Amino acid sequence: MTSQFAALCFDANDPLRLARFWGELMGREVAEDPRDGVVLLPGAGTEFPIRFLPTQAKKLGPNQAHFDLTSDSPEGQERTVARALELGAEHIDVGQLPEEGHVVLADPEGNEFCVIEYGNKFLADTGFIGALSSDGTQAVGYFWSEALGWPLVWDQDEETAIQSPHGGSKITWGGPPVAPKLGKNRLYYDLSAAGQAEIDRLVSLGATVTAQGEGDRVEMTDPDGNEFLVLISR
Repeated sequence: MTSQFAALCFDANDPLRLARFWGELMGREVAEDPRDGVVLLPGAGTEFPIRFLPTQAKKLGPNQAHFDLTSDSPEGQERTVARALELGAEHIDVGQLPEEGHVVLADPEGNEFCVIEYGNKFLADTGFIGALSSDGTQAVGYFWSEALGWPLVWDQDEETAIQSPHGGSKITWGGPPVAPKLGKNRLYYDLSAAGQAEIDRLVSLGATVTAQGEGDRVEMTDPDGNEFLVLISR
């Protein structure tokens, strides 16, 4: 049995503030989290929980992954940008070209995200979080496709993307060159797995066990060295 995508985690210096920002922007409810943080509860359909966990570490550079938020109209893109700025986001320059239609912003802790222009066909029918756009190799895209049992929906020029068979947000990887890793990623996956055999399978696919956490939690890295957590169910 493949691992299940349980949540996306954010390490945050102020988890509650960051959760409230994203909750207001996405229209989702903030609730207490059993791991000393807070969580945005999923809404209808294929939305996943988003957990905000405390850290004292400061952000060192661009994140390995960021949200691509979709727009239902040109005016909808403008509304999302305006609302994000009102909640505490700011415009940032990551080298985007003037003719590109997306808007690049950072949340109150500097986590980058994009508000994508209306009419983007690749993100059609994905939901408000169109994609978790990631820096990574083709090999890591293949790894996560096998790990989660999510089919590849893009595999060209070493760029890859996967999506749950049920639809929803895509996860994309841009291919080489991959930026140097600057400390622990601030965004990472939380998985659930049915037994130690699944940990062994992930290792056979190219993952590495880095620590055995409290109880049945296992800390791992994928083939690109990105951290993720696995909770083993018994």
